[in-house]
Amino acid sequence: MSIWNVLLAILFPPLAVIGKGCGSVLIVFILTVCGWVPGVIAALIILNNPNR
Repeated sequence: MSIWNVLLAILFPPLAVIGKGCGSVLIVFILTVCGWVPGVIAALIILNNPNR
């Protein structure tokens, strides 16, 4: 996980996980609409997952 991905996850979470698949982007987008902090947390978790 690079520093650019972390900064992008903090500023605009759905854009940070765009390379992880459509489902990840949709989940992070919905969480970001509900609240910015849940979207950021979900994006960081998805980016930190080594299996994806």
